[in-house]
Amino acid sequence: MAPPKDLRKKFGRFRILVVGRANAGKTTLLQRVCNTTEKPEIFNGRGKKIDATVVQSSLGRGYHKIENELVFGSNPNFVFHDSCGFEAGGEAEFKQMKKFVLERASTTKLKERIHAIWYCIPMDEYHRAITKAEEMFFAECNTSSVPVIAVFTKFDALWDAAFGQLKESGLTWMESKRVAPERAKEIFTNMKIWDRLRETQYPPKDCVYLAEMDKDNADCGPLLEGTTSALGEEAMQMLLISTQRTNLTLCIKYAVEKSLMPYIGTAGIVRGSSRLSEDIWGEMQKKIGNWFPHVK
Repeated sequence: MAPPKDLRKKFGRFRILVVGRANAGKTTLLQRVCNTTEKPEIFNGRGKKIDATVVQSSLGRGYHKIENELVFGSNPNFVFHDSCGFEAGGEAEFKQMKKFVLERASTTKLKERIHAIWYCIPMDEYHRAITKAEEMFFAECNTSSVPVIAVFTKFDALWDAAFGQLKESGLTWMESKRVAPERAKEIFTNMKIWDRLRETQYPPKDCVYLAEMDKDNADCGPLLEGTTSALGEEAMQMLLISTQRTNLTLCIKYAVEKSLMPYIGTAGIVRGSSRLSEDIWGEMQKKIGNWFPHVK
C-alpha cells in the first residue's frame, strides 16, 4: 500500500458530497469533522475563491452551485460539495444533483471524483424524516461505487421524545434522563426508517446517528468510522483516515487490522520469538505509520 502522500498525489483530496434539506445540521457537522467553528471558504470548479458575501448561505438553501468546493482552513485536505435546493421539490435542482453524482462518481479525472456521500436526515422532524426528496434520491440516484451514508442528525430530538415517554411511565427524572438514549433507539427502530431506506432501489451503504453535535465534546467518530468501513477499498480507507485529524482511535483500529495483523503469522511470531528481522520490523513500522495522519 502506497503511503498517504502518494495516494493524495494520485487521487487528490478526500471529496465528499453532502446532501440534505435545509437546517439538517450540515454546517455544524462539517465544522465538527474539521475541528473548527469557522465557516468554509468557497471555490468554484476552477479553483478560484468566491467572495463569501456573494453566497447567502455556505450550507443550506444557498445560491451556490453544487460544483463549488467548500474547504475549511483547519483541514484543507477535505473538499465538500453541497447539494441543496432539490428538497424544495425543484425538478431542475434534482436533475442537476443527479447529473453531478453520475459524472463525479465515474470520471477518469481521479482528483475530481467524489469518494463518499453523506445524506443528512434531521430527526428533529422525525415524523416526516423520509420526505419526497429522500424517496427520489434513493429510488433514482445510482451512485455507482461511491458509498452513501445515511446520517441521522439531531438525534437528541428523539432523546427528548423518549424522556417524555419514560417520565409518563413513572420513572424519576434521573432515571428517565439515563435511559432516554437507549429508548430513543427503540423508537427509531419501531419507526422503520432504516428499513425503508434499505428497501429502496439504491439504498445507503450504512447509517449513523449523531446527537448534540453543537456541544464541545461532540463525537463525529461514528460517521468517520462508518464512512471508512463503507469505502471498502483499502486505498480509499487510508486516504480518508490520513485526512481526518479528530479520531486517533480510528487510526489505531485500521493500523492494527490492516498493517499489524498480517504479521501475526510470520515465522518469528509463531515461534514466540520477541525478535523480528530488521527488514520485517522496519516494513511493519512503515505500514503501521501510514495510517496516522501526522507521521512524517
